[in-house]
Amino acid sequence: MLNVAGEISGDSWGIFAFLCAALCNLPAVPALNGTDELGAGQSIQKTYDLTRYLEHQLRTLAGTYLNYLGPPFNEPDFNPPRLARAERVPSATVDFDLWRGLTDNARLAANYRAYSRLLCYLRGLDGQAGTAELRHSLGHFCSSLQGLVVSIAGVMSSLGYPLPAGTAAGTPAPAGASASPNDFLKKMDDFWLLKELQTWLWRSAKDFNRLKKKVPPAVVTLRLEARGF
Repeated sequence: MLNVAGEISGDSWGIFAFLCAALCNLPAVPALNGTDELGAGQSIQKTYDLTRYLEHQLRTLAGTYLNYLGPPFNEPDFNPPRLARAERVPSATVDFDLWRGLTDNARLAANYRAYSRLLCYLRGLDGQAGTAELRHSLGHFCSSLQGLVVSIAGVMSSLGYPLPAGTAAGTPAPAGASASPNDFLKKMDDFWLLKELQTWLWRSAKDFNRLKKKVPPAVVTLRLEARGF
């Protein structure tokens, strides 16, 4: 005989009683929880978006700062060789296949170290800028870059990677690091700092774009956490 709405058979009562008993004992049942994969995906997307924002922000800042340095640094075809003294600035010039062959951990660590050091030197520019408007622009950019360093650290943590040893984001540059024999060489240092930063941001955007495809925000893995046992 078909069950009609409002009538409960003996089997239905048994199922109902079982569900009530299960609900009463939920504290003793292992709980299902999402792992950090969801957080990792969101953190990677946020870091990618921040990198692209910094790329846009740097284009404006670099134009303003190079005009402040004057000729020949603000000329479009100015492309001087990198001096040996500029080697202290982290170089983004790495063989493409070699960079792609690194593990995600190694690339993230390299990005974290590079931006931590670049931030130190940029803060040195902030203190030397000759106009209030330029100091404001540099200060704003440094704050955004500090956010990128923190965001990269968050990505590494969410993926279970340790931060590189001996890196402290935003610490002052080493004593004498910004000293130059003459004004032209000082301007050359500033030029290469902006140029390397531009290349780092361009490559980082590609890194995080690939990484977010590996760990999409929608992926959630469930794990069991035993409680009450």
